[in-house]
Amino acid sequence: MSPGSSVFQLLDQSGLERAPRVERLRELGFTWADLEEEEYWLDAIAVMSAETYRELADASEKLWGILDKAVRYVHRRQDLYELLGIPPVLWQMLDDTPLPEPGLISRYARFDFAVADDGTIKLLELNADTPTGYVEASIATPWICEQAGIGSPNGEMKELLAAAWGHERPDTAACVAYGTHQEDSGTIEALVHHSGLDIMCVDCLELWIDNGNVYDGQNRRIERMFALYPKEWMAVDEGGDALAYAVETGRLQLFNGPHSILLQSKGLVAAVWGMYELGLLFTEEERQVISRYVLPTYNKPVFSGSFVSKSVFGREGGSVRLFNDSGELELADEEGFDSSVLFPTVYQKRAELARIHTSEGELHLLTGMFVINGKPCGLLGRAGGPITGNASHFIALGVSELE
Repeated sequence: MSPGSSVFQLLDQSGLERAPRVERLRELGFTWADLEEEEYWLDAIAVMSAETYRELADASEKLWGILDKAVRYVHRRQDLYELLGIPPVLWQMLDDTPLPEPGLISRYARFDFAVADDGTIKLLELNADTPTGYVEASIATPWICEQAGIGSPNGEMKELLAAAWGHERPDTAACVAYGTHQEDSGTIEALVHHSGLDIMCVDCLELWIDNGNVYDGQNRRIERMFALYPKEWMAVDEGGDALAYAVETGRLQLFNGPHSILLQSKGLVAAVWGMYELGLLFTEEERQVISRYVLPTYNKPVFSGSFVSKSVFGREGGSVRLFNDSGELELADEEGFDSSVLFPTVYQKRAELARIHTSEGELHLLTGMFVINGKPCGLLGRAGGPITGNASHFIALGVSELE
């Protein structure tokens, strides 16, 4: 690749009239393109080269299998649960619940990758429990790309979601502050709509539990629930013990299933890297994939060069700290909740993010890849500072010359 070139090309559309485009996205179901006075959606497309996309999709499929294999190694080993930062309140639930079939521990997940300008791909983390960005990826991105004549691989997301939920058949979808939290409410509404099922949307804060039976605010019993509720919060929330008991006793089926928290923990990436270094568990082909795409990740700060620290259950950039080559703190996230006060920390070698020049200035580009019903299927772009947190923008990711 020639100096100064990138596997991403930016198609800036900020010169187009924004208001009617925002309104059209609202009609499609993406109602938070503008948040108060802030433009969350960047009216541009980051166009990835077809070669890079093919490698990213292949890497996602192989890493999905590797992490699935690691969860099966960890399952029912409580010493490893502790190493991964899994709260003890969940251990019985994880031990008693049978593991799903290979590749389907989580049917709704999203990888976050650092894809550098030169096309180098590195896994940052896997959001296997409660990923958001579904509306941006499944609804907004295909429409934005279609309007510009750019290819999008995201068109299959709805059908894969319908297949996943057709198997799980939740009777309820829940999030905190349903009806007032715009993003989470819109996310579960889109998931319900795409499922084609008759599913009630409710507020997690209105749920109540009696002897392991879960009810909504209208006293309707819930038996099968998808919830945008991080499972680790059962360790700190009032009623968390009761919710865990409801799942343990089989009175509530929770989706994603209980073992998705093992995939969610960034400690699992550290475990994979540790087993790679020790020559355990993985085949030679899997070791080559780990070497190429997984960043050295540890439970202690052992690096001589630059690195990142983050909570095993950090979300939206919360708890992330960047350290320079001298090991000095360079940047810390000030927006998100620092969950490292509750859960262990991992330390990961820093990776380069591609940089794009937008109407908002030069931004770092984070590349997400959804995995739905076991298949990598949809790109999510977010652009912001070196730490991708709550203040970051959504930007559509397209693919050049997509077959």
